[in-house]
Formats: sequence, C-alpha cells, structure tokens
Amino acid sequence: MLFSEYMHQWLYGEGGYYKHYKPIGKEGDFFTAVSTSRFFGASIANYIYKLITDKKISKDTYLIEIGAHQGYLLCDMIQWLYSCDASLIESMKFAIVERQPHLQQIQKQYIYSRFGDDVVVEFFDDVAELNLDEAVVVSNEIFDAFACELLKDGKIAVVDNHSIEWEDAPTPFLEWAKKHHLKQGEITVGYEKFADDIAKGIKKCEFISFDYGEKYVRNDFSIRVYSKHKVFPLFDEELNLQEAYKRDDITYDVNFAHVIEAFESSGFELVDYETQARALIRFGIIDILEMFMKQTTPALYAKEADKIKTLIAPTIMGDKFKMVHFRK
Repeated sequence: MLFSEYMHQWLYGEGGYYKHYKPIGKEGDFFTAVSTSRFFGASIANYIYKLITDKKISKDTYLIEIGAHQGYLLCDMIQWLYSCDASLIESMKFAIVERQPHLQQIQKQYIYSRFGDDVVVEFFDDVAELNLDEAVVVSNEIFDAFACELLKDGKIAVVDNHSIEWEDAPTPFLEWAKKHHLKQGEITVGYEKFADDIAKGIKKCEFISFDYGEKYVRNDFSIRVYSKHKVFPLFDEELNLQEAYKRDDITYDVNFAHVIEAFESSGFELVDYETQARALIRFGIIDILEMFMKQTTPALYAKEADKIKTLIAPTIMGDKFKMVHFRK
C-alpha cells in the first residue's frame, strides 16, 4: 500500500492511534501549546475580540475549533471572551469539528465541567458538514496529522508488512515535486480538499492555525514517531515499525507553502504567517500575563510566566511553531 494509506490507518484506522483517547502532557506522548498554558487560548481569544471590536467579524459569529482533543482550547477561548465581554457568550455560537465519536463524548464532558449548562457547543463530524454564513475557525496542530506520501529521487514509498520499499512515483507527484523543488521529503495528501470544504461551508471565514514547520522545502525527511516523549525518526534503525504502528504518534513538519497554496487556491487570502512567539505577543499574551500578575500571588505568577516562556522562547516552541491566518 502507499505510505499515505499506511499512515492514515496508523492514525485513524480500526484501533488507530487517534481512535482511543490519548493524554497530552506529562502522561502522554507529546506536549502541545494548549496543554502548556491556558493563556495560549486566552491570547487567541483576545485577538478574536479585537477582530470583533474592529468590526472585522460580527458579535454573533461562530467560533469553531477543529481537532479539539479534550476541548481545552475552545473552553479557554470562551472563558477569555467572557472576561472581555460577557454578552459575547450569548451572542456568539460555538462548535467543534471532531470525527471521533469517543472524543466528542470526552469533549462534551469537559465542556460541561467548565461551564455547566451556561455554554452550548455544537458538534460536527466533518468540515464538509459546515453550512454557515460566518465563522472564526481555530486549530492547533492539525496539519501535521494529515497522511502524507514519502518521495525520494523520483520514487514513492510503499509499505508491505511494515517494511518500507520504493517504487516509481506517479506523474502527478513528480510534477508537484518539480514545481516545489522537492527531491526528498513528505507530500501531504488532503490539504486541498480540506481548504475547499471550509471555503464551501463558510461564506465569511477567519481561519487561524498553529503548527510546527516552515514555509520552504527542506529536501529531507522530518517524519518521526513519538513514544512517551521520545522521538524516533521513521528510518531510525532502533524503531520497530510493527511495534509502533497504531500505538505511538507519527507526524512530520508542516510545509506551510503547501498549506498556503491550498487555501489561496480555494479563495482565501493570506493575512499573516509568522512565528508562534510573534503571533502570541501580537495577540496580547504579555498584557494578559501582566493583568494576571495584579490578581495573583508571586508564586502563581512565576509558575504561569514560566509556562508562557515555553510558548514564546525561540529555542523551545516560539520559533519552531508558526501561526497562519487566512481570510475569506
């Protein structure tokens, strides 16, 4: 089978990695910005609030998270919007796009634990179900979870009994690789359909997403497996693919040029592309921290400041992670 099919089955097939709830943080395989600090969501919400006050979007817009895991990010954004203007909780509508039924149940339970019956969140199984006039769509680390093909010297990876082999690549992949100056690396499958589904499903849309990667082709493989905070390159001799299959997370660095191309082809305009550090600072994370300082103890402030350092420090998450914002 093609590597993209193998990866899709690894993550989403029967018994796949994402078919079962996986904790994020110290108990899981990896950390995310969401699991690091609630101020991540608060900063994004602060920016959304500015878009509302600047009349870029209306007060009754949808706020949608795609791939919400437990629901932390959406709840953190709702909490901050309430702090900015309590009336927004009544005027805005909230939703999650989540394809996994068991995760929907976990998200519903968590949302209820945060807000009880005060906040109603709708659920969609797929972005293709959306049919809305206006929405702000937010996601964190979803582009790295799309299946991909592996290309090397004009050949494409296939998998037989958990062993990777190479065969001549189809012409469309070779043409794409030539256009993007790619000789070796990952080619994501599905960005075009994803962007097109959102464009068709939402008439007026702000799309904001964070992920790790770069806006250029590296001509090297970044695909890797995470197992309890240990990282194994896919072609590492110590990695046993059969043992890791469906048990551990598999991911790769996002080619943001490909993401941008897919969204622009679907009618979006690129508003911003920048490092996570620059985006969060521009969104107001330092101002939020200073407000928190006035309301808490020095010990709690120092603890939260250390978490924010993780989010914006260039050597940790600040530069490796990027923010991309599209508008339609």
